Amino acid sequence: QVQLVESGGGLVQAGGSLRLSCAASGSITGSNIMGWYRQAPGKRRELVAVITSAEITTYADSVKGRFIISRDNAKNTLYLQMNSLKPEDTAVYYCNAKRTITVRYDYWGQGTQVTVSS
Repeated sequence: QVQLVESGGGLVQAGGSLRLSCAASGSITGSNIMGWYRQAPGKRRELVAVITSAEITTYADSVKGRFIISRDNAKNTLYLQMNSLKPEDTAVYYCNAKRTITVRYDYWGQGTQVTVSS
């Protein structure tokens, strides 16, 4: 099993930046897709960004051009660099590690709170 622990959340003013980290208990090379999701109060959990084992990235339209997702396989860590933050980015952010072939799995972290003030 892969255990995920998010960190780096906090309170920031609009226009500021935060860097989220997701540390995995073991190697993440077996996770062909890793991503960040978020859930705001009263809303459904939504995909923010994903990155494949080939480092191909996809972003939600709402964060495109502002957020950058990356992975460091040597450190077993997933990152989300968030720039030009807006109040609507306020949410609990979750890390996800997924394997979609052969032995499949889908793991989630506990989440980290990001609050952006105007």
